[in-house]
Amino acid sequence: MATIMALQSSMAGLSISNSISNSFFGLRLSPFLPSSPSSIKILDKPCAIVMKLKRWERKECKPNSLPVLHKMHVKVGDTVKIIAGREKGKVGEITQIFRHNSTVIVKDMNLKTKHMKSREQGEPGQIVKIEAAIHSSNVMLYSKEQQVASRVGHKILEDGTRVRYLIKTGEVIDSAENWKKVIKERTKAKE
Repeated sequence: MATIMALQSSMAGLSISNSISNSFFGLRLSPFLPSSPSSIKILDKPCAIVMKLKRWERKECKPNSLPVLHKMHVKVGDTVKIIAGREKGKVGEITQIFRHNSTVIVKDMNLKTKHMKSREQGEPGQIVKIEAAIHSSNVMLYSKEQQVASRVGHKILEDGTRVRYLIKTGEVIDSAENWKKVIKERTKAKE
């Protein structure tokens, strides 16, 4: 109510030229008073924000406008075999995952050509090969020792840790030694 009164007083103070004096600009606003306080509706749910994306680019969102993150059977550092698409049958390591649309980037696989503009004047443009994303359903965990791709299973060890393992071979993927190996390889690659 106070905001309506403030708006009315600010609108009344506006000076308008004589050419448009017959319009509504110089007139005071009539106050809007609801008949009862129960007629005012307060929304409990916030409105969903829809991003200006193409229909095929839209991300599924929760009520708080954050994207829905999907559970995935692979993690960064896993060795996988590509089971569908142009790169079918090739083996590589996962370097990045995107949980909002269930895609992964496999090292040196699914290379796409990107044409880059020059950043500075006089510098030529470039044609660069970049790794494009692959849907997680098109990759399968791979055992290097037995050279076989397998689905993933989950089990709890004696010490209470929950680990992933390959169903065909029984090989545990999430052991502490594997993670230490992956971290060492990442630090070597950065140096």
